[in-house]
Amino acid sequence: MPELPEVETVMTGLKPALEGRVFTHVETRRGDLRIPFPKGFAKRLTGRRVTRLWRRAKYIMVELDGGETLVIHLGMSGSMSVYAQGADRKLGEFYYERADDGAGTGKHDHVVFDTDAPARIVFNDHRRFGLMTLIGTEAIGAHKLFKDVGVEPLSAEFDAAFLSQALKNKKTPIKSALLDQRIIAGLGNIYVCEALWRARISPRRLARRVRPGEIETLVREIKAVLREAVKAGGSSLRDHKQVSGELGYFQHRFAVYDRANKLCQRKDGGTIKRIVQSGRSSFYCPVCQR
Repeated sequence: MPELPEVETVMTGLKPALEGRVFTHVETRRGDLRIPFPKGFAKRLTGRRVTRLWRRAKYIMVELDGGETLVIHLGMSGSMSVYAQGADRKLGEFYYERADDGAGTGKHDHVVFDTDAPARIVFNDHRRFGLMTLIGTEAIGAHKLFKDVGVEPLSAEFDAAFLSQALKNKKTPIKSALLDQRIIAGLGNIYVCEALWRARISPRRLARRVRPGEIETLVREIKAVLREAVKAGGSSLRDHKQVSGELGYFQHRFAVYDRANKLCQRKDGGTIKRIVQSGRSSFYCPVCQR
């Protein structure tokens, strides 16, 4: 499933084709994805101007001038592609694929948005675990999708004081605590593994036993690895690609994730080990992470 950097990358790539633009035509090719589309979904979007794009956790938020927000979740395999209709394929600072008669006609192209950019945005999802819905903009904070979502890890609110309080008395492993979306929004398995390695903390350590100095380091490394991954266009391991069709390349910088049985990059390290925690793979160095 795409994590925060991948969703941020997609959201940023969508901005030139959507932000400030009007939906001139919207088409759904089926009645549902993970959940049914809201009643009148395409009609409610057509003619609306996008006033702002932003991200909340792993959701792309498309705020509209009519008082509603289009909420998009990519699921396990969903992707958004932008096809520009200009001769040079450029919108803003981004180059996209050129629109043609075949854009949006694939077997798993489930939603097609046309805007006055002019551009075509196509949502493709062969597993149909993605989600699209419409929520009243003023009601987003109280909606069931968001009311229990934690702090954004790239925000000023996420600091050592916050994390110290969140981990206080927690008997779960630090890895599990960091993946709890009620505490931190959008942080996923890949980047938790990488941040813990950078902070030299074992994913098996109980959350309440992470010391104050280590928490400061951990917060700093979480922010750093997320920013680096966003700059690299995310990690393309399975289905993730940028809206231009390019792959992300942060996977080439992994220190521990998916590197089981390989040597740690640190001189004082050992061999990367893989364990399973709460049904998810954890990768770490048992020598330099304690």
